[in-house]
Amino acid sequence: MSPPKPPLQFGRRSSQNSPIATKKHMLRSAILVVCGLCSMAVGAQGQTAMGPSAKQAVARRLSGSISVDGRLDDAAWSAAQFFDDFQMKEPVQFAPPGDRTEVAFLYDDDALYIGVRAHSRDAQAIPRDVTRRDQYGNSEHIVVSLDPYLDRRTAYSFSVTAGGVRRDYFHPRDSEDFDSRDFTYDPVWEGKAAVDSSGWTTEFRIPYSQIRFTDRPAQVWGLNINRWIPQRNEDLYWVVVPRDETGFASRFGRLTGIDQIQPRGQVELLPYVAANSYRRSQPDPANPFEEQWSTKGRVGADLKAGLGSSLTLNATINPDFGQVEADPAQLNLTAFETIFDERRPFFTEGRQYIEGRVGNYFYSRRIGGFPRGEADGDFVDIPDNTTILGAAKITGRTRSGLQVGALAALTDREYAEVYDAGSQLFDRQEVEPTSLYGVLRLQQQFGASQSVAGLSFSGMRRFFDEGTTLRDRFTTQAMAGGVDYVLRFQGGRYELSGHAGLSRAEGDTAALLRIQTSSAHYFQRPDRETQRLDPTRTSLTGFTATIRGDKNAGNWLWGIQAVTESPEFETNDMGRLQSSDDLELSGDVNYRMTTPGPVFRRWRLGVSGQSAWNYDLNRTNARMQLFGSAQFANYVETQFELAYNPRTLSDDLTRGGPLMETGRFVVGELSFNSNFASPNGWRIEAEVARGEFKNQFMEIDGSLFFRPSAKWGFSIDPSWFRHQEPRQYIATIAGGPAATFGSRYVFAAVDQSVLSVQFRLNYTFTPDLTLEAYAEPFTASGRFSQYGELPAPKRSDLRQYGTDGTTITALNDRFYQISDSRFPGTFQLPNEDFNLFSLRTNAVLRWEWRRGSTLYLVWQQDRSAACTRFADPRNCPTGAAPGSLSRPGFLSDTFGVPGDNFFAIKASYWIPLR
Repeated sequence: MSPPKPPLQFGRRSSQNSPIATKKHMLRSAILVVCGLCSMAVGAQGQTAMGPSAKQAVARRLSGSISVDGRLDDAAWSAAQFFDDFQMKEPVQFAPPGDRTEVAFLYDDDALYIGVRAHSRDAQAIPRDVTRRDQYGNSEHIVVSLDPYLDRRTAYSFSVTAGGVRRDYFHPRDSEDFDSRDFTYDPVWEGKAAVDSSGWTTEFRIPYSQIRFTDRPAQVWGLNINRWIPQRNEDLYWVVVPRDETGFASRFGRLTGIDQIQPRGQVELLPYVAANSYRRSQPDPANPFEEQWSTKGRVGADLKAGLGSSLTLNATINPDFGQVEADPAQLNLTAFETIFDERRPFFTEGRQYIEGRVGNYFYSRRIGGFPRGEADGDFVDIPDNTTILGAAKITGRTRSGLQVGALAALTDREYAEVYDAGSQLFDRQEVEPTSLYGVLRLQQQFGASQSVAGLSFSGMRRFFDEGTTLRDRFTTQAMAGGVDYVLRFQGGRYELSGHAGLSRAEGDTAALLRIQTSSAHYFQRPDRETQRLDPTRTSLTGFTATIRGDKNAGNWLWGIQAVTESPEFETNDMGRLQSSDDLELSGDVNYRMTTPGPVFRRWRLGVSGQSAWNYDLNRTNARMQLFGSAQFANYVETQFELAYNPRTLSDDLTRGGPLMETGRFVVGELSFNSNFASPNGWRIEAEVARGEFKNQFMEIDGSLFFRPSAKWGFSIDPSWFRHQEPRQYIATIAGGPAATFGSRYVFAAVDQSVLSVQFRLNYTFTPDLTLEAYAEPFTASGRFSQYGELPAPKRSDLRQYGTDGTTITALNDRFYQISDSRFPGTFQLPNEDFNLFSLRTNAVLRWEWRRGSTLYLVWQQDRSAACTRFADPRNCPTGAAPGSLSRPGFLSDTFGVPGDNFFAIKASYWIPLR
């Protein structure tokens, strides 16, 4: 079930990106580069009112044993030192709690034990929904946050609900915001809960092998504890961070008394065995590669081992990188790739040590992705993904505060099987070379306010066969990296951050020509001045830099930023980059009120502005925005944005052609969310845009979620949008007028629509055994009309075909023929009208049959059909012509289009080794 949205974040609205990776010897140089700023930061930092709390909790050594069953009836708890000095953060800041919460800590040589007695005036009313591990319901819960390094910047959070559901996440920076949490952290620990007449109790057992801390005789850890009571919207904390201030781990109290323990250099082995079967509904009898049934089996293993007290090695052999949850259906008519989230466990775990906050030097889905080479044949069978032969990473943090992350991966050479129907011969064609990938990040913390400086590096090398044509398509090697810093003043009230980086790509001239003419660069643009196409190049070197200042606390918040990416900056072999050649200035300021009143519990209102240019100093983007948010007294939340974009010049709209002017437009967004503490709730969002040239956009998204009982969950998320765009790029045709450099840049008006609904139904037998079902019917359409061409650079109007000495004639329902009285001959354009139909469904049974060991049973079905002028008419299940506007009836039609079925079983076994 989709969880309720977390509470609105009432901090400054920011476009700030995230820190970057680092190397130890280069890191020292990086700190010297910004030494003037660093000395200012260290000098300005001190123990201010925003410093750590003076509170202390004492852990006692365990005498005897504890059975972790959620009941505090073991004799050992009678010797523990309980404390109960909690305060409210919500609804009345610093008020005493309505119900008492008692917490105690015990420890032995292997683990930390936490016992909690959560008193309740009405034990029968305690929400105790049972969900899958790490999912958010509205159960009452306890969160224990630990900062074992005492770096006052990072923390681990462990949570147990009244229903016995465990949750865990990592805080990679000094913030408690929901979007600052890393939910890929997945330790093996125990937590149970029990409800009785006076409230509920819970026990945690957290092995030292699952957290990282420094080897010293006496441990002092940062500590905070949170109790959430949804039935009264009460948020209780041991240490309250005031609503108008910033920070999280930097404000923690202290956990003392833990002596003579050592970080566990434990070795963990996770072997797996898996099998899957694939059934095609309509295999092509002429295609020798399409069988109705195909079955595979595989085995592999993941290894985790401690390297001393500070670092951890993760390695994988023949990894299972299948994704249970497929990427969502998308409609993309732009020149830029869609960026999907990473879901593969090896890459998501510990990603905060590997990825930086700025630069986009590493995008893990580049490793093991779909082969990008091309194969030529009547029938072609290309592997679904590139095989990862092996991968390893090292992550951790030293006593001096140096954070280390390194990753290496080797992918196999891949071949496509091809069949020539005329000669009836089979062949193999290489579509991906053997490739080696490497990433390194180092980040050093310094100063009392937890400033950081870092360095990142990512690189890859491809190994080609002799005589392969792939050298024309792929670079031989690529590297990118840089330095970054976040200087914090007054405990994080003010921040100065920035980065500077370089990139380099090398390869044959044909491969470099592909990069120069790609949508990220468009060096072939005929009116370009600063960087022109050079077909003889064998390398490309570029740079990027950012500097930003922020005020993060108080009622008035602000930020200002400058960014540059040179035309030759290129990271798409290892990272992600949609376009370079940018100079940008932006800023924002807003006022927030965090003291509850009769109407609003809190609100904020702000303005922001942005302007961008390319290196020819053409203004390519501009935006002015008014934004705000509020939480009403009944906890309903709302957000709004109102933006205005003036006319600018686009350097990518013509896909490598000359500059084209874009018109003015205004955008408005509004959303409402129900009380996030309710077991049943709703969300609605709407966006409307209107432009100068009759371009319009409207999108409406919603969500309804229900919990009819503690174990059942259901949600429905409908989405609809319609976009009428009069300047959709169609093609570039040679033989055009001199005004447009001898080519025609053809556009059309397109009326797009998308309609989809996501359904989720979950049943939780126990927190460790769940059944989840998902379905998403999806339909999209596009209807093209009013074809025309750009008459001259920097113009926004079109020379519409059928006027000004031109004619357009429909040859049939597939092609248009165009003639121009100023030029001899004619040319043709295809009729691009389309309707897409898709239905993705799956059901997953997940059973954590012992701690760290999981069994999956998966069924997935993908149905899809493309209804176009060139496709089989049977692909139009409604009988409507291609381009018909999407409507609700089309969603039911998705159930009738052809589909394939996928079945899988996977079992893993966690083996902890000393």
